Amino acid sequence: MKKPETFLNFNNGVLAVPNATKEFCDILWTPHPAFEGVELKHLITAADTDGQFSYHLVKIAPNKSILNHVHEKQLETHEVIGGSGTCINAGQNILYEPGTISIMSAGIEHEVIANDDGLYLFAKFIPALA
Repeated sequence: MKKPETFLNFNNGVLAVPNATKEFCDILWTPHPAFEGVELKHLITAADTDGQFSYHLVKIAPNKSILNHVHEKQLETHEVIGGSGTCINAGQNILYEPGTISIMSAGIEHEVIANDDGLYLFAKFIPALA
């Protein structure tokens, strides 16, 4: 699976805030605990923001998916930074291609399915995932 340039830029990026930096290349990828073929890189965690928000890179292998689920307390956004697929958001199919942004309000069912080229997302949660 060829990794897109925008994804690589985020994967090797940096959080730059006054008096501190955090190199994203130093953060390990972890398998998603529930969905096969999905990996996560937790860029900014609840511990970094006192629970206010969290940012994550998401890699979905070709033809794999994040099955239907709900975040009861978090608003979630996806910014597609590589690959392609489909998001089923509140029962509606949304084409996922680079440049697409999708928003799932708290309590909304959603599912993400990668196409043959895989899918790369920059996901944000407000408040943070625990």
